[in-house]
Amino acid sequence: MALANKELLHNLLLLLICCCLFTDAAAAKLNTTAPCLPDQASSLLQLKSSFAGADSLLPSWKAGSDCCHWEDVTCDMAFGRVVSLDLGGFKDLDLTSCRLDPEFFNLTSLRNLSLAFIDFRIALLPASGGFERLKDIIHLNLSYTSFMDQVPIGIGGLTNLITLDLSGNNDLYFSRPGFQTFMSNMSSLRELYLDGVDLSRTGSTWSTVLAESVPQLQILSLSDCDIIGSIHPSFARLGLTKLDISENNWEGQFPTEILQLKSLRTLDLSYNPMLSVRLTYFPAGNHLETLNLFGTNFSYDMPSSFANLVSLKTLGLTTMANDNQLPSLIYKLPSLDDLRLMGGSDWKKPILSWVGNLTQLTLLELDGYDFSNKSVPTWIGKLKSLQVLGILGCYFSVPIPYQIGNLTTLTELEFGDCDFAEHRTPSWIGNLTRLTYLGISYCNLSGPIPSTIGNLVQLEQLYFQGCNISGKIPKSLFALPALQFLWLNDNQLDGSLEDFPAPLSSPLREFALSNNELTGTIPKSFFQLTNLESLYLDSNKLTGTIELGSNWRLKSLNVLSLSNNMISFLEKEGDMIFSPSFKIKYLYLESCNLTKVPVAFKYLDTINLLALSNNKIKGAIPSWLWKSSLVMLDLSFNMFTTLEKSPLIQIPFLYFLYLNFNRLQGSIPIPLTSSDQFVFDCSNNNFSSIEPNVGRYLRNAVIINLSKNKLSGFIPHSICSLNNIEIMDLSHNYFSGPVPSCLMERDDLIILKLRENILHGTIPENIRQGCKLQTIDLNGNHIEGALPRSLTNCRDLEVLDVGNNQIVGSFPSWMGALPNLRIIVLRSNQLNGTIRDLENDYQHFTSLQIVDLSSNHFSGHLHLEWFENLRAMMNNSNDDGQILEHHTNVYNPVYEDTITVTYKDATLIFYRIETAFKMIDFSNNSFEGSIPNSVGRLVSLHGLNMSHNNLTGPIPSQLGHLSRLESLDLSCNSLSGEIPQEFNSLTSLSWLNLSYNNLTGRIPQGNQFMSFPSSSFEGNAGLCGIQLSKECGTAGPNSTTPRALAHKQYSLWEDRLDAIILFIFAGVGFGVGFALAIVFGPFVHIEGWVCKHICKQ
Repeated sequence: MALANKELLHNLLLLLICCCLFTDAAAAKLNTTAPCLPDQASSLLQLKSSFAGADSLLPSWKAGSDCCHWEDVTCDMAFGRVVSLDLGGFKDLDLTSCRLDPEFFNLTSLRNLSLAFIDFRIALLPASGGFERLKDIIHLNLSYTSFMDQVPIGIGGLTNLITLDLSGNNDLYFSRPGFQTFMSNMSSLRELYLDGVDLSRTGSTWSTVLAESVPQLQILSLSDCDIIGSIHPSFARLGLTKLDISENNWEGQFPTEILQLKSLRTLDLSYNPMLSVRLTYFPAGNHLETLNLFGTNFSYDMPSSFANLVSLKTLGLTTMANDNQLPSLIYKLPSLDDLRLMGGSDWKKPILSWVGNLTQLTLLELDGYDFSNKSVPTWIGKLKSLQVLGILGCYFSVPIPYQIGNLTTLTELEFGDCDFAEHRTPSWIGNLTRLTYLGISYCNLSGPIPSTIGNLVQLEQLYFQGCNISGKIPKSLFALPALQFLWLNDNQLDGSLEDFPAPLSSPLREFALSNNELTGTIPKSFFQLTNLESLYLDSNKLTGTIELGSNWRLKSLNVLSLSNNMISFLEKEGDMIFSPSFKIKYLYLESCNLTKVPVAFKYLDTINLLALSNNKIKGAIPSWLWKSSLVMLDLSFNMFTTLEKSPLIQIPFLYFLYLNFNRLQGSIPIPLTSSDQFVFDCSNNNFSSIEPNVGRYLRNAVIINLSKNKLSGFIPHSICSLNNIEIMDLSHNYFSGPVPSCLMERDDLIILKLRENILHGTIPENIRQGCKLQTIDLNGNHIEGALPRSLTNCRDLEVLDVGNNQIVGSFPSWMGALPNLRIIVLRSNQLNGTIRDLENDYQHFTSLQIVDLSSNHFSGHLHLEWFENLRAMMNNSNDDGQILEHHTNVYNPVYEDTITVTYKDATLIFYRIETAFKMIDFSNNSFEGSIPNSVGRLVSLHGLNMSHNNLTGPIPSQLGHLSRLESLDLSCNSLSGEIPQEFNSLTSLSWLNLSYNNLTGRIPQGNQFMSFPSSSFEGNAGLCGIQLSKECGTAGPNSTTPRALAHKQYSLWEDRLDAIILFIFAGVGFGVGFALAIVFGPFVHIEGWVCKHICKQ
């Protein structure tokens, strides 16, 4: 028995030894990691080569070493393939290309990829041959990478994805394919973040798409996605833990089923004013931690079960004056420490004192309250645990409550867009010594920055923006030891700038002093702030000389803006100028009185944006200026004459090129760019030729403006090759030949301007359905034939200007069906017939604001029904200041229309058209009969011209209702009767011409009628009054005073011509422009001009 036991023990021992040996062998095998495969290392090194300065950030990424041991790289242990790459947060990586290299997608074993916060400079995600190769990926984070355009379908094909984050890319959108197609294969997705991505094209289907295609979704964040519509109840089928759909355009009722989801922890519906939210029963044990209904249409039928939200930490509500149960319910929320309240539309004097009893609060935000008289929130002083306080859009009839100065636990304090009775910044802010963030922006403060802010030694961020504060900047601000962000822009700060006491050790990263009244020179210490990333000193009165040299220590500087100052630049010969570590990306030197391009810029190899507009730079554009890293180059409003480089310029990542308003000659330069969207403006130069293949080279151009040059010949046929063109402006040149039919056939063109050329032939008739044209401007050519009826396919058309051509046919009444048509100019053509020809039963021209039919051969009666359709001219709403403009898909550019009209007997050129401006010009035709009374219903008219026709009968008294009328010309007709006394009500009328009619009686004497000259009434033998120096009732009908007779003899020869030309042109990207008005020719003695004004008899 003992022997058997001994044998058993021996066998067990052998088995144990074998197990140990086996375990050791397995462990040894597992601890043996396969080295990185060569192709994996090559792909990573290719990615690294896309970044300048990557050696310092990724020092271990070196050829010949094992990539599995590199920073932020993880490999599988068995095969040496890269399975994880996390470069998220590498903001300092300086991109030298605008796209991911195709070789990067050889990392086909990737399961986790994060490129978050790397600035790819509005680059494209690869449409094909890219993400679809990463079949194994489960976590993809491309947030805040500045990618733009269509989200590629390749990402939608990654069926194993669990997390997708594209948030913070405001220029991304879903179109082709749409959102539904994109999400159809993502059944494994658990987390989806699309904040800021444009989902406006998805309509109201997004919620049903997600409910059907992504059944396992747990976290959804769609903040600020421009989504319009309602939320479908089927969305409640998802087991969501977090839902953020704030800052959209939701409508209708929010499904109550979602509120009852047991899994839900966070619900943010804030800033959706049209979204109705009604709270329902909350069961006990509810786990909701965040509920933000801030800025929604919140129904105040609060259920008693609201008190069951025992886990609720954050609550945002729009308060109402009639809700008395809210305080008692909120008191029952034991975990609440974050409260955000917005004033409702009916809340004028809030009663919020109950908030002072919530002493556990650590965060309080108050938005849109009227704190006047007894409602001043002194109770804030009770909240001794408060760490964050935000007061936004509020009114105070008394000074800011000093009790806030006793909240010594505060770390963040913000006042934004507030109206204070006491306009000085309170000195007690210096008591809040724990503050790390202080923001006071766009409040009506004045006076100096209090010196007590120097006590805030823990302050990291200080924002005093748009507050009209004045005086010098306190020295103590520059000495704050922790300060990283200092923004004092848009104020009235003056005096000279102080030196930083220790610039080399200063942690300051962003410094903004734009739009102030600062004088003197820029201290040298500003250029020794080694941690500085952004410096904005533009729009001041700074002087002196800036030395461009290697002594600059701004190694971290990305943005430098010195525009609109009176500084000059000094370059030392033989100096290296900038050290190799100087990596500036955005440089703004507009309106700086530069006379040449500094040679120092030759060494800015990482520059992305260079703005040198509105200087005095002459001569040639240097060849070295065309940096391959450039995304935008603005040389507009200078005096350049030539280019050192050939017309074809390799500049691969360029998106914006502005050469407008120079003196450039010869052939237009053509940048060879691979960017997907391109804006090109060479207008207002002396270019005389253009490369015939321009359309093939600029295939992806979105905006092309070559107007006001000396280009001649046929419009190049290659423009038909443009893929994405939205705006084409070739106006004011010498182009001849026909209008290319391909321009009218396109389904992407929005603006077509060919005015003032020598084009002939007819307007192409092959305009297809789906036409997106909003403006067609062919004014001032030799266009013949009739207007094609296919123009009705352009349902978005707003402006049609074909004036000053040779167009024939009848009035195009069929265009009245276009719902958005605002401006139609047919002046100076050969059109004839009547304008009554209404077709069908629908309303016509309901959006029309300007109609100019002058100088044609129209005839017949004016019918009241036609004017009764002009609904836009009957609208008396005050929309002054809004400009008729067109937005494009490209980043930021806005385009504004141009129109030439006769107004107050002057030729007026509008380069910006206000939507409030309404005008009718039917002059120089053969209309007959009476003026319809219905014209008097067009109460928003500014100008009415029916002169030089055959109109008869009295002037309708209803015209006295046109309260906005500024210019009225009914001269040279056969109108009879008296001038309506109702005209005394036209207080806006500043120009009137009723001459050469058959009017009788006394001229009205009220208001502005005494200011009109006699020429306004001459040629009416039966009129009398002071204006004609002709007394009423005492003289015969044909008697005139010697003064009136002399005036009549010479009035036609000395009639004043005020020709006002308004030049309002856009700067960079057709953006904000400026106005210049020239009044010339006050007295013109030209017989030809006089003949043009002789009335028809």
